[in-house]
Amino acid sequence: MAVETPIAEPTEEETPSGARSGGVRWTICALLFIATSINYMDRQVIAILKPTLEHSIGMTEVGYGYIVDAFQLAYAVGLLAAGRLVDKLGTRIGYMLIMALWSVSAMGHALANSVLEFGIARFSLGLGESGNFPAAIKTVAEWFPQSERSLATGIFNSGSNVGAVLAPILVPWVTLRYGWHAAFLITGVFSTLWIVLWFFTYHEPAKHPRLTAAELRHINQEEPEQPGTSTPWIKLLGYRQTWAFAIGKFLTDPIWWFYLFWLPSYFSAKFHLDLSHLGLPLIIVYNASAIGSIGGGWLPSPFRKMGLSPANARLAAMLLCACLVVPIFTVTYLKSEWAAIALFSLAAGAHCGWSANIFTTPSDMFPRSAVGSVTGIGGMAGSVGSILLATFAGYILQMTHSYASLFAIAASAYLVALLIIVLLAPGLKKVEAAS
Repeated sequence: MAVETPIAEPTEEETPSGARSGGVRWTICALLFIATSINYMDRQVIAILKPTLEHSIGMTEVGYGYIVDAFQLAYAVGLLAAGRLVDKLGTRIGYMLIMALWSVSAMGHALANSVLEFGIARFSLGLGESGNFPAAIKTVAEWFPQSERSLATGIFNSGSNVGAVLAPILVPWVTLRYGWHAAFLITGVFSTLWIVLWFFTYHEPAKHPRLTAAELRHINQEEPEQPGTSTPWIKLLGYRQTWAFAIGKFLTDPIWWFYLFWLPSYFSAKFHLDLSHLGLPLIIVYNASAIGSIGGGWLPSPFRKMGLSPANARLAAMLLCACLVVPIFTVTYLKSEWAAIALFSLAAGAHCGWSANIFTTPSDMFPRSAVGSVTGIGGMAGSVGSILLATFAGYILQMTHSYASLFAIAASAYLVALLIIVLLAPGLKKVEAAS
């Protein structure tokens, strides 16, 4: 039963487990899920419209690569600022500002009619969208105990796949009836509703009017609330743990961006699917991704039951996901559309399982006051890697028309990343002095 003051002492019946402690934290997780769904709907629109834009504005593979680069460059820069923003302003106000910026930028694509104009629009979108994950990861660190963070992260991160599923349903329908300009406007209403809902629903755990004392105790069961002050970036860069997370993101984030921005084009080129037939393969792949995200977030739990420590259980989950990605290098040799869909589904699901766990490592290794900034640093590294891969992909596809080298990179990146993480941060050791 809710109490007016969350600092009241819980009764004996209220405290034994998270199941009895209340569910406000899962409501917060649901809001993160919705925000991430909107985030990915906005960024996926241009990938679905790529074949259309090639005909309507004369966009080339290299030109598309530059447009993707503009987004990734802004995303990289924005992640540093966004991580600092949410650490300074808090997640309640910071998240609303971030959502407003990226939504206005997404709708601004409707005004573009050239590669340069799309590049400007994508740059603005990248600045705004960069804030979603630092804000969401910081929210999870504030609202969940360590034992639940990877599951909560997997749940909200699955919103990326839901957004990627909704986009190929809505975008072709809107485009075929009202033109491609209108397709960039469809998510504005969702963003507005979310901002209002977040403003009236979200508060810090210690100040939330509906949070029970039992749930607050459950949230803080493994570490006390640490208000702390934001840690300077230069100090965070002195920790091996920061570099372990950043290099892991640098190597593996580009793979997901590659799927997101080039998968529709791959199905169109390889299997001659037009705009009205692209939806089903993408829906299947991104539904599998959603399953992988939630399953990957849950995966450390059985490893802990086998006797592994929380850190080693997380690393074991990441190893399994990394191994499941490896078969993707064979996809270019497949003649069957459905066999390719199956391999992409496995690889994308494994990536999202990996992502749910690597995103949780900053809150494993750093105090809550530094989580937003560390997540921003790692996200920036991931965006730099994505810029490099997008540029390489644009040129290699225009010159060779072959995806083989790109899928070879995708197959090996995760195992290399995990090896580096283990070497730099063995056991995901906690940083005690970051604040």
